[in-house]
Amino acid sequence: MASDKIINLDDENFENEVLKSDLPILVDFWAQWCGPCRMIAPVLDQLADEMDGQVRFGKLNVDESQQTAYQYQVSSIPTFILFKGGQIADRMMGAMPKSAFQHFIDRNI
Repeated sequence: MASDKIINLDDENFENEVLKSDLPILVDFWAQWCGPCRMIAPVLDQLADEMDGQVRFGKLNVDESQQTAYQYQVSSIPTFILFKGGQIADRMMGAMPKSAFQHFIDRNI
């Protein structure tokens, strides 16, 4: 079940939802056809619920929002970029276990 805490991002709302966010936000650059992207979706749903109020979570479909994916040099998916204060704090690629996501977020917020 998808978390209602995860924001659907696109080229139009990216600036307001990500770059102007008061909280750090982890953006999942993904595509519908990407198996690893679908595999980690439940992990992100859990983290979004558990970390509500500390970190925001968003998903950007690279097929539908190619301009933003290109701007942030996303060349393989899944790619995860953590934004803090409108800037890139860190990035990682590939499907990871929940503990790796927690470590990635914790070291950057």
